[in-house]
Amino acid sequence: MIAQINPNYIKTRPMKALTRLISYVFFEGRPVTTKGRWINPLVFSILKVVSKNKHGYKSLEKPIFILGTGRSGTTILGIVLSMHRDVGYLNEPKAIWHLIYPREDIIGNYSRDDAKYRLTAEDATDEMRQCASQMFGAYLTTTRSKRLVDKYPELIFRVDFVRSLFPDARFIFLVRNGWDTCQSIAAWSKRLGVEINGEKHDWWGVNDRKWQLLVEQLVKTDPIFSEITDEIKGLEKHLDRATVEWIVTMQEGLRLLQASPDSTHLIRFEDLTAKPDETLAELCNFCELPADNTFHEYARQTLHPVPARKPFDLHPKIAPIFHDIMKKLRYNS
Repeated sequence: MIAQINPNYIKTRPMKALTRLISYVFFEGRPVTTKGRWINPLVFSILKVVSKNKHGYKSLEKPIFILGTGRSGTTILGIVLSMHRDVGYLNEPKAIWHLIYPREDIIGNYSRDDAKYRLTAEDATDEMRQCASQMFGAYLTTTRSKRLVDKYPELIFRVDFVRSLFPDARFIFLVRNGWDTCQSIAAWSKRLGVEINGEKHDWWGVNDRKWQLLVEQLVKTDPIFSEITDEIKGLEKHLDRATVEWIVTMQEGLRLLQASPDSTHLIRFEDLTAKPDETLAELCNFCELPADNTFHEYARQTLHPVPARKPFDLHPKIAPIFHDIMKKLRYNS
């Protein structure tokens, strides 16, 4: 499906389908594991013009960022939120973020230069703030939206950077059972991983770029991995790597909840799909989004419980940490 648009999406609010197409074609950019990368030069040329002109675009008020681990339901939550009458939704607009901070590209979508997994407030500059305000403001103006929702899971390691750009930002920390998330990551990488011009492109970036950065910049700096860093560095199985990514991401989210409870909202994927009305009502209250019956009706039609997957054999060195995080998130380990 182009831009995650299906017949029911078009039927529910036809103009929202146009908004999603505008988002997809002109603002998001296409990463290495997707088709249609030929459009990226057009996307970047448009965004560069927008970022540097002096036009007064719509200002961002309390932008909303969906964080977590990929394959945990972040896309479906973003699509559901995109149906809200006030929302303009961007699905991993890495082209925008690459122009804001070129060293943010941990996958290798647009650059093979050195990259940073974690960004802090000290990494932000006034020029970046202006650039971000212009591009996201142009998006809201073009789509006639009042509020921005940006789904980019890895921003969980860049919250202070994002907050430096947008001090009133709201963050949604979406979690999903570790057994399910890790198996979904592994299946995705096996299914969509390809080799192009001698390069391996899969979940772990171009030639394992993302995995290597994750180990060097996140795992090696985390005390809980201090005694098993060498073992983790040598992991090659998708499931083992996915487990490590899930652990470091969930830990980061738990720290965020503790440090910034007023600007961070926890959602469990299982609650979102089992009781969407209640879960989304709480979310809208947190984000200060007004009531919207069409939005809730679309959510009821779209969100359904997903059967849990069976546990898999964990790497023995990682297992104790995985079980501890599962318990902290109140999942059955």
